[in-house]
Amino acid sequence: METVDLLGVHIHLVSMEEAVARIEEFIQDGSPRHVVTADASAVLRAHRDPRFREILRDADLVVPDGIGVVWAARLLGWRVPERVPGVELVERLCALSAQRGYRVFLLGAAPGVAEEAARVLATRYPGLCVAGTHHGYFRPEEEGRILAMIQGSRPHILFVALGVPTQEVWISRHRGTLGIPVCIGVGGSFDVLSGRLRRAPRWMQHLGLEWLFRWYQEPWRWRRILALPRFALLVVKARLSRKSSS
Repeated sequence: METVDLLGVHIHLVSMEEAVARIEEFIQDGSPRHVVTADASAVLRAHRDPRFREILRDADLVVPDGIGVVWAARLLGWRVPERVPGVELVERLCALSAQRGYRVFLLGAAPGVAEEAARVLATRYPGLCVAGTHHGYFRPEEEGRILAMIQGSRPHILFVALGVPTQEVWISRHRGTLGIPVCIGVGGSFDVLSGRLRRAPRWMQHLGLEWLFRWYQEPWRWRRILALPRFALLVVKARLSRKSSS
């Protein structure tokens, strides 16, 4: 599967269909795999944080979540088929799981949110087996109990919504112990699926303005928004550097 090096992060050039197909291959193989949904803020953090960058390099699949990643890759001359938004990937994988009999576990978000997201998904995709849920506000001393709970439920897919980079660090630390075929960080997807947050209108999604709608709903995220121009500047510099060296 083709990858590109975007500011030190390896992004897989996959469409939604290709990502879902690859993840099903992981499930059938059974070995523990780590899937990352990378937006511009995740790439920028990895560019500055060698430890986080190494975690992303060790991941088995890194999909282009945000429009910023797609724009950056295309500006640097690579063909990126489309965005693979985390929330849409969750839905596609739940639809697949309902068809195939795969079990899913939802970990993360505020108390009650994962449970509500699970109810919505189970209603939307009849036959979906939700092996369990747990919120993300647990103390370090509770972690062993939660790991045992997840292992005991034997899911095929573990959706982890602890935010970047916490979810990726957590998965990297525990995926070997858990032995789950697919662990995937999904950021704020549970908030959207549960109805706690609304997704941007279609026209904003098509124009690449979903980040602006998210900022409108959660103004406290302004620091993440400020990362976007820094990311864009680094990408432009990388393009100019490539042009000057060619």
